[in-house]
Amino acid sequence: MNSPVDPNESSTVVFRLAFVPGTTPGKWVSIFEERHPDVRLDLVPTAVADTAAALIDRSVDIAITRLPDALSHADLGPHHTIALYEETTVAVMGKDNVLTAGDELSRADLADENVLWPLDEPLVVTERPGNAVDHRPETTADAIELVASGMGVVLVPQSLARLHHRRDLDYRPVTDVPTSTVGLLWPQPTSDLAAEFIGIVRGRKATSSRGTSEPPPKRSAKEKAAAKRASREAAGTIPTRGKVKARKTRRSR
Repeated sequence: MNSPVDPNESSTVVFRLAFVPGTTPGKWVSIFEERHPDVRLDLVPTAVADTAAALIDRSVDIAITRLPDALSHADLGPHHTIALYEETTVAVMGKDNVLTAGDELSRADLADENVLWPLDEPLVVTERPGNAVDHRPETTADAIELVASGMGVVLVPQSLARLHHRRDLDYRPVTDVPTSTVGLLWPQPTSDLAAEFIGIVRGRKATSSRGTSEPPPKRSAKEKAAAKRASREAAGTIPTRGKVKARKTRRSR
């Protein structure tokens, strides 16, 4: 037997926000929900490699993802991006790896290392350092599990190294590989709700307007004087124009 359909459910406006691992949209989500209590905001965890596809099939409306990495997996067509911040790229390795002796690494330091490249590709590096391991784990989390087992190292944005932190692992920044840009990605045209969310991310106040209005024209000195007089007349502090007070005249005796 089919369960009854809630009539309110079908009429609910839904805004779907994709976000990739390592990003934290919570602050923006809270503000959006405060300003739009009548809109249901759905958070959709998405891999970087799947972001463009999710936007193409409209399963999400906007995404917080890694740029331009997300655009290398599918042709999104006309779209917009806004860069939010840069993330350092780090190499995750076992604590007993000799590379942990230094504070930072370079490509040359990784030349003899076996490097894992997960299929979810949180980071696109065209000239990959080290020796690529043939096996490609499904996710970054799987890759880090393999690093813990001693299979090699993996390059990831620093937030992912923190997200998957383990006591038996450590990481070091790699100075001469691409960094990761976290940003907003959405297709054209921009929907009203997407514009609202973008405004929140940019710090727009609830009372501000997205549009630009013409400033009021400056008044001349004559117009200012006329307006001031009208205000005083309304307050009763001076007689209204056209009305003359009757003068008392003395009768001659």
